[in-house]
Amino acid sequence: MALRVRVCSMRDIVEGELRAFAVRGVTWPVIVTIVDGEVLACPGVCPHEDVALWDGDLTGATLTCPGHGYRFDLHTGRCAHDPGLELRRYPVTLVGDEIWVDLL
Repeated sequence: MALRVRVCSMRDIVEGELRAFAVRGVTWPVIVTIVDGEVLACPGVCPHEDVALWDGDLTGATLTCPGHGYRFDLHTGRCAHDPGLELRRYPVTLVGDEIWVDLL
């Protein structure tokens, strides 16, 4: 069973920019962005080490961690440096102008 939570509205995000939103009960913020017209969401922490990803660089669909330069494809979650490392991606549901994500 999924835990679906409202994270933000469409007016809160901009294509090609990382935006972080606090979610009650979640330690790290949820990152939401738009890439190629698709709304994408992921945890705000790097799976390599506990580094905040919202300060990272987003180029196309590639999110680069500011801590150690690990690069993640936001469409797949795959890491360019380590095939065993994956950035979790949250399923997104749009309800009108509201962005909801499934955290579980």
